[in-house]
Amino acid sequence: MDRRELLGVLGAGAAGLATFSRTAVADQDPHRHRDKVHEDCMKACGECAVACNETATHCLQMLGEGTGDRKTHARTHSLTMDCQEFCVLSATLIARGSDLMQYSCEACAEACRMCAEACEKHPPSEIVKECAEKCRTCERSCRDMVKSMRGRNA
Repeated sequence: MDRRELLGVLGAGAAGLATFSRTAVADQDPHRHRDKVHEDCMKACGECAVACNETATHCLQMLGEGTGDRKTHARTHSLTMDCQEFCVLSATLIARGSDLMQYSCEACAEACRMCAEACEKHPPSEIVKECAEKCRTCERSCRDMVKSMRGRNA
């Protein structure tokens, strides 16, 4: 298993853990219900984390090979690593029904926006293109989730 596959598996594992945690919490508390906005956001965060891990590995490989613009690869690598951290955190907090998920998702949306912009400036690659798409989807989903939470807290 190469590094890219390993990082993809780790990202998928984090998303799976978030889903498992959600199921375990729901089983323990029958009064806790998540709406479509929360479910969609959690799913988008998991998928984005995996795409970011794959792109980070791609950029790291390009840096190691000395291929392309080193500054672009380094910046994209850094942002994808940060973005996947916010995605995993947000998915975990949503799964637990944390009171802090709104704040995590707000930061996640911003991380996804920045990551998508970096990916869109990156030289064309299917991996990087998919990452930008997953980041844009996650950004929208997180912003919808934050709006939903603010509406409930108003």
